[in-house]
Amino acid sequence: MTAERDDHGHALEWKPMTIRIERMHLEEDAGKNVHEGLPDVDRFSYVDLNRAGTPLGEIVTKPDFRTSWQAYDYVNHVRRALAWVGASDADMEKGNLRCEANVSVRRVGEDGFNNKVELKNLNSVRFMQKAIEYEIERQVAAHESGEGVTQETRLWDEKNNRTRVMRSKEDAHDYRYFPEPDLQPLNVDIEFIESVKRVMPELPDNMRDRFVDVYGLTYSEASQLVGDRDLAEYFETVSRRTKNPKMSANWVLGELTRELNNSGKTASQILMTADDLSELLTTIESGVINNNQGKDVLVDMFKTGKPAAQVINEKGFEQISDESALEKIVDDVVAANDAQVAAYRGGNEKLFGFFVGQVMKASQGKANPKVVNDLLKKKL
Repeated sequence: MTAERDDHGHALEWKPMTIRIERMHLEEDAGKNVHEGLPDVDRFSYVDLNRAGTPLGEIVTKPDFRTSWQAYDYVNHVRRALAWVGASDADMEKGNLRCEANVSVRRVGEDGFNNKVELKNLNSVRFMQKAIEYEIERQVAAHESGEGVTQETRLWDEKNNRTRVMRSKEDAHDYRYFPEPDLQPLNVDIEFIESVKRVMPELPDNMRDRFVDVYGLTYSEASQLVGDRDLAEYFETVSRRTKNPKMSANWVLGELTRELNNSGKTASQILMTADDLSELLTTIESGVINNNQGKDVLVDMFKTGKPAAQVINEKGFEQISDESALEKIVDDVVAANDAQVAAYRGGNEKLFGFFVGQVMKASQGKANPKVVNDLLKKKL
């Protein structure tokens, strides 16, 4: 799926997108020249051999992208799928996933392709999108000025938000590819393929669609949840326990995600189990504590891993829902405020909030608001 976006990159409408795969081949990672981030790069060449010899798979697509954001969505899709099935953590900053973009432009209705530029040094998906956008604008200006575009490799200069020349680009036949004589052909039979399919987990796009169909989530909510497999599975456990998918999604995407972001942790590192969060939400739904108290309890549960009941008890948050106990408090409040009672009965309905506040104050905030409201309406 790809999205139409506004000027700030916010998704407006999601649409299906088909990107064809040209091939996937295996190779060994090589050493690389380092051109920035080290002293005297204008005088010295640095060579990084840390990943030399590491096996890697390269996926090559057909030229089906028409915008930088389509490329952004595609790479995020591949990155999520690789992490989802455990093939890689797909962390671009650590070099465990890289993308290199080939960019060329042509006029509407024009056949064939003009010279392309390969973009390297793309350390994040967002940098890739920005580099493609810059290169599109640069190439359009070059063609319109009559200068044309040279086939070359360019680096993304993060500091200056622009591309710069790295080297001229050879044609594919000049790379001098040759087969490895010591590697024999490997024929994969259909039985092996089917056995792999049987142990594959449900993929994120399928899970996203199921969350929408089965749990009634919005496309946006479901997409956020399946951005992390651990978070998606956490939500599903909570949803099944509470039997309230909407409430579960709101708390997982709201309060829980905020704590994750603040702590720098991932969903796999949560001390608070899905069962613990389910207990908290059930407690809120039953009226034992209110929503704001629940948020306060969640913060402690997230930090300590303590169950909801223990934190609620430690904070003294448990609500008073016993009608007979609350009726005495309501009677005392009504009896102590004759003038306000007369004004309320005379038509000043805004005073109802005053009585609610007095009851909550007298109960030290522990009174169940719904029971209080019902009792006050009856008494007044």
